[in-house]
Amino acid sequence: MALLAAAALALTAGCSSSADPGGPGTPGATGPTGAASPSASPSPTVSLPPAEGSAKIVLTLTTGLASPWGLAVLPGGDLLVSSRDEGTVTRVDAETGKKTLLGSVPGVSPAGEGGLLGLAVSATYGADHQVYAYFTTESDNRIARMVYDEQRPAGEQLGAPDTILRGIPKGAIHNGGRIAFGPDRMLYAGTGETGDDGLAQDEDSLAGKILRMTPDGEPVHGNPEADSVVYSPGHRNVQGLAWDGEKRLWASEFGQDTWDELNMIEPGGNYGWPDVEGIAPEGAGGDFIDPVAQWKTAEASPSGIAYAKGSIWMAGLRGERLWRIPLTGSAKEPLAKPQAFLEGTYGRLRTVVAAGGDKLWVVTGNTDGRGDPKPGDDRILLVEVG
Repeated sequence: MALLAAAALALTAGCSSSADPGGPGTPGATGPTGAASPSASPSPTVSLPPAEGSAKIVLTLTTGLASPWGLAVLPGGDLLVSSRDEGTVTRVDAETGKKTLLGSVPGVSPAGEGGLLGLAVSATYGADHQVYAYFTTESDNRIARMVYDEQRPAGEQLGAPDTILRGIPKGAIHNGGRIAFGPDRMLYAGTGETGDDGLAQDEDSLAGKILRMTPDGEPVHGNPEADSVVYSPGHRNVQGLAWDGEKRLWASEFGQDTWDELNMIEPGGNYGWPDVEGIAPEGAGGDFIDPVAQWKTAEASPSGIAYAKGSIWMAGLRGERLWRIPLTGSAKEPLAKPQAFLEGTYGRLRTVVAAGGDKLWVVTGNTDGRGDPKPGDDRILLVEVG
């Protein structure tokens, strides 16, 4: 498949360093990057999505959220949402939109792009009622788990944090923060390089990496290094993690001045930052893995991603739109050109989570200090996709 041509002008760094939302644009370049690993071989029964899709708002579930960042779905369908700057977790009824404060997470130190970031519900939640959180402290970024006791009074329902991983470098920018349990029931985390480019290639640093660990924060059998939670290096700022129907891991990543990326993650694969941004030019050298798709930073500045209806759906912050990337079910190549929806309609989009079938939960991000909040911001939207 030929590389798809980029059609937008390059603008200055729009990932997390630009305070201005991007204007309208057209999709950036995408293209193949070589054969997939044997473990990523597709099933012959995979049905392909249409080249062009659809997305429409079904309802606005709730409004008035302050700096929402992480979103996790409880058994039964209700949602947990984190407030980056307030350091709180709130439960949102998936039918009525009613909000109930669970409590604050002790130790959160919000500043810049740091604070209470990603949330994940334990893969064994029915037995342990554990909620996991990625957050910034005075000294680092870390991951902790807390028991959620629904029988306690509102505002006091979170137990004391049990830190499972500490020492992820922090910065005023690029703290990463997305966490999710994979099909293997292991916990994955996307981290940022904090603005210090060299950390992404530093084997001794947890910054600029995708991490894979047990629910207790220990390295997992099958990681590239037996004694390390590092799953892949060479990332600038990963804020989106999702698995497709073939159980392949995808990650969205902020570029700097030129290209934002969607990558298919291979254990031990090096994704090139800071040596390469986007698809490497011919003759660039280095054993780096190219992105599956790339966008001009004004069109994306991606955060959360989700998989639904055969496509990856990617939230754009500066780009203020929801991207659809239809997958072939085979190697690193999209089925068709990425397609944008909701462009400029709801402002910055922070998080996307699968809601089952053809539905997605989408969280806006206009109260994060870089958006232009409107009455009702921020909100959770239910989107029907095809």
